[in-house]
Amino acid sequence: MNILMVLTSHDRLGDTGQKTGFWLEEFAAPYYVFKEAGAKITLASPAGGQPPLDPKSDEPTAQTPATERFYQDNEAKQQLAATLPLTQVDAADFDAVFYPGGHGPLWDLANDVTSIALIEAFARADKPVGLVCHAPGALIKARNDAGQPLISGRKVTGFSNSEEEAVGLTEVVPFLIEDEFKRLGGLYEKGADWQPLTVTDGHLVTGQNPASSEVTAEALLKLLS
Repeated sequence: MNILMVLTSHDRLGDTGQKTGFWLEEFAAPYYVFKEAGAKITLASPAGGQPPLDPKSDEPTAQTPATERFYQDNEAKQQLAATLPLTQVDAADFDAVFYPGGHGPLWDLANDVTSIALIEAFARADKPVGLVCHAPGALIKARNDAGQPLISGRKVTGFSNSEEEAVGLTEVVPFLIEDEFKRLGGLYEKGADWQPLTVTDGHLVTGQNPASSEVTAEALLKLLS
């Protein structure tokens, strides 16, 4: 079982002067879910190398058992520091793909032609595609074989408008996932703020927020079993 994990390379939070990137827990929890299941995990990002970590996800209040495990895991840290450039990745080599969130994907993965083509290739092959929190934003330019938005008519979730408002970034992000998914014809679902929610539609699995990272990874594995 080969699973590809795609992380952001974007580190700037709009024009705020603040840093962003990937959210540690949203990487660590799925990583260990996949590892415990015996999967071979490959990490990739648009630029390759070390993806930028959202500094807020490194704060004490954001830690979980999965992040604590990661901090003690030198092998995982070395693997993360050497992600493959996305251009070197072939969807045919993998059984599934998973995108951790953080705000970074709203800027780079949402528009990255290689990532978009990768998602479309996995979808065409009926291979599971999982994304959590802000990473579902990477779906907005993906199309199905009919040329329609990949999420049109499909049940999806992602970071909600109310959650974005709660973190004070509604006016900073390039788009709001909830609004954009509805505009594209996606059947957007949301649960309570900060509570786990994962939505599966065919081979597409999306999670709403950081609390959803582990259950989204488990839902992806269920599609592979």
